[in-house]
Amino acid sequence: MLITSTSVALLACSHYRTREIAEKIDRLCAALRFTVGVGSRVLLKPNLLSARSGEHLACTHPAFVAAVAEWFLDQGAKVAIGDSPVFGTAKGVMRATGIEKALAGLPVECINFDQSATVKLSGGVSVDMARAAMECDLLVNLPRVKAHSQLFVTLAVKNYFGTVVGFQKAWWHLRYGNHAEQFASHLVDLLTVLPAGVTLVDGIVAMHGTGPISGRPFSLGLVAGAINPVALDTALLQILGLDPTQSVIWQECANRDLAGIDPARLDFPLLKPAGISVNNFKAPTTLNPVSFNPLRMLISAFRRFAARVKESP
Repeated sequence: MLITSTSVALLACSHYRTREIAEKIDRLCAALRFTVGVGSRVLLKPNLLSARSGEHLACTHPAFVAAVAEWFLDQGAKVAIGDSPVFGTAKGVMRATGIEKALAGLPVECINFDQSATVKLSGGVSVDMARAAMECDLLVNLPRVKAHSQLFVTLAVKNYFGTVVGFQKAWWHLRYGNHAEQFASHLVDLLTVLPAGVTLVDGIVAMHGTGPISGRPFSLGLVAGAINPVALDTALLQILGLDPTQSVIWQECANRDLAGIDPARLDFPLLKPAGISVNNFKAPTTLNPVSFNPLRMLISAFRRFAARVKESP
């Protein structure tokens, strides 16, 4: 993808009503001048962190996912949806969180990232990427705004980590667990190999406190969009009232002087950040290492294998 745009579209939205969200998605895309060709292969990539009960706040909301799917279908696109969850499979998480039900009746293909392609990043690391993400015409990133106990917050750039196939995600955590800057560097490297598309953010009800799983709900009341995820992260950090330098991912983008890191150079065709900013969103003050316990890696791999066996016909 090209990381050049500095335009960020923002709208207030306080309820998870699919029709209302779809109308706002249309306004966001129009403001960004984002268009979709008829017949385009579109992959929606929400945050499908885990299917475990009580953690649905950790995933992109079903109504938001359904609204985006409807908008792309209305443009004549062929729509698929997938992710690489920490535990279980994308299909399993979509079923558990209500996304599958919200998509019922829509011609949307729900997929697991079973097939991969090895890609060499600019930093020299080879990584197995989901083939569905690499081969689509448009990659649509659908993060949910959340605090993160290891990376401060998880926003647009971080959500692309789900294009890395399941077990290798855990390996990255293990390999770079005590080197957060290197971990962030590889995350930012992903942007240069992924297809073009758009990021549409579920910020209606965010998660704050700890996260990305066990945080508390926070009524942020916004939806947002951008072609450039770096610009979107900069705007969201401003809206949340957070120091961007506390985000190791944003800091890596700033070290590379990527377009979108300077809030003074961002363009807001709809609402301005000042009109929807908050001052009581809580992010972690002390961050944990990003490493995974090796036993957790084995458990994750076993659960993923068991879930896929269960889903097999």
